Amino acid sequence: MKSFRRHSASVNAGSMADIAFLLLIFFLVTTTISADKGILRQLPKICETANCVADIAERNLLRISVNDNQQILIDDAVVKLSEIQTTVEAFLDNNCLGTCDYCEGLKVATSADHPKKAVISLSHSPQTTYEYFIAVQDEITKAYYNLRVRYAKHKYNKAPEALTKTELKDVQSAFPFIVSEIMVKPSN
Repeated sequence: MKSFRRHSASVNAGSMADIAFLLLIFFLVTTTISADKGILRQLPKICETANCVADIAERNLLRISVNDNQQILIDDAVVKLSEIQTTVEAFLDNNCLGTCDYCEGLKVATSADHPKKAVISLSHSPQTTYEYFIAVQDEITKAYYNLRVRYAKHKYNKAPEALTKTELKDVQSAFPFIVSEIMVKPSN
């Protein structure tokens, strides 16, 4: 009589790792990763001198603030969102001392001496909505952009997109983006 030995049935698990790896790759490739949105701003350079606080003449400082009621104040006067751009442009392009050969401002004695000395101070309360704060920043950015476009057309007779890197740096240095942002602490 022959004895039959039964072998126990086994599952070939060698390809299980391959299947798991393929599933992992499939889910990595098909998953969408949301991109973070933010504001495109260049952070200021690190102060390398001992005295990092510069004295700014009051006329070279434009104070813009957003209060708890979502009201915009420019130098303590309530203004509309649509008025920020023209106010900032007039402030930056003022040329109080007459030393700016590319400025076309009114030379008001209480406004900025030169675009390179002008500082925009932007403050907001903790209750200011994110969207409103960004809208205020956008209006400030539009003012700088308009002045830079005018300067590029006047000096190089080109649109900003057609400028070389050197020309673009020159345009940016003519109207440097100097904005100081401050969050007002809540009062208890």
